[in-house]
Amino acid sequence: MEEKPNSFMLGRLGGLLAVALTLALAGCAGVSSGSQNKQAPPTGAQLAVAPSTMSFGNVAVGSNSQQAGTLTAGSADITVSSAAWNGQGYSLGGITFPITVPAGQSVPFTVTFAPQAPGSATGSVTFDSNATNSPGTETLTGTGTQASTRTVALTWNPSSSQVAGYNIYRATVSGGPYSKINGSVETNTAYTDNTLSSGQTYYYVTTAVDNSNVESGYSNQASASIP
Repeated sequence: MEEKPNSFMLGRLGGLLAVALTLALAGCAGVSSGSQNKQAPPTGAQLAVAPSTMSFGNVAVGSNSQQAGTLTAGSADITVSSAAWNGQGYSLGGITFPITVPAGQSVPFTVTFAPQAPGSATGSVTFDSNATNSPGTETLTGTGTQASTRTVALTWNPSSSQVAGYNIYRATVSGGPYSKINGSVETNTAYTDNTLSSGQTYYYVTTAVDNSNVESGYSNQASASIP
């Protein structure tokens, strides 16, 4: 018996807002580095990597999940010269090297998990710096699952502004972080998501994109639980 797709209505999108884009560094393992000349570490200066462990949970093969992390300097400026990561399906993005983290402040980065096969996957990201506790390491865990034959059908109200189309974002945690799941701008006000995992709840939002590729803020959130 064919299952009917779940259908959710996303509310009207607001005004268009400019957003900054970052380039993700993809691969199963890799290194991103700037100058390899380390500065002498300031006395007592340490770098905190948060969270210490990123748990991505279940992610369907063919889809991806993204989480945000931060590098925080202690009592002195810290120069992070490079990063190395490993683990099947993990990649680092949202940061370039070398980068200086001012004392008492943080800089963000993102890690993406895009499993290539079903099964548990572990990995890590290591940040090399002139901190006294270098290198700083973050542990990565996640499980690739078979893509479900179930689907979620999304519809939303059109933007009141003139737009080129819409982007669709998904998260496995209410409130995000969200990952874009459409390959190109969707010109219709409907989208079907078929990269789902059984036993998982998904949270969706959309944005509007104008003819200058300026993207709006998120719409209201809709959710769907997959049996």
